[in-house]
Amino acid sequence: MQFALKKMQQEDAHQIASWHYPPPYDFYDVEQDQEDLAELLDPQSWQVSYYSVFNEANELVGFFTFKQEGQTIEVGLGLRPDLTGKGLGRAFLLAGLTFGQEHFSVSVWSLSVATFNRRAIHLYEQIGFTPLDTFMQHTNGGEYEFLRMVRPV
Repeated sequence: MQFALKKMQQEDAHQIASWHYPPPYDFYDVEQDQEDLAELLDPQSWQVSYYSVFNEANELVGFFTFKQEGQTIEVGLGLRPDLTGKGLGRAFLLAGLTFGQEHFSVSVWSLSVATFNRRAIHLYEQIGFTPLDTFMQHTNGGEYEFLRMVRPV
């Protein structure tokens, strides 16, 4: 599958907001956290850091966020629920990182992932991300442990 990233539009944001993942990944349903939902639906976010991802048939298949701090870019991502667990993660993530390298000045990639998400952590390690530290984050109505991972460009 080929992936193309484009600035997020209102229709994309609302479609993503309606996605529901199967347990335990329903933790990533955007509506679980009102701050995340508000950010996703804010047109300012679409201009600054949110990108929609489309396949060859121009279907919305995911999203990326890129937030720059110095030479580090924190990347966030989400693949449409019906496409997860089908071996697309590597190509999806690499497409996002390639896009980011072409559009931002970056020396180091950073991302955070819930520590229970072993499937994602394994993928990130395969692509060259290494664990940096863990931290507790208030989200989805509770406190959860996250792993911060980094990868030099």
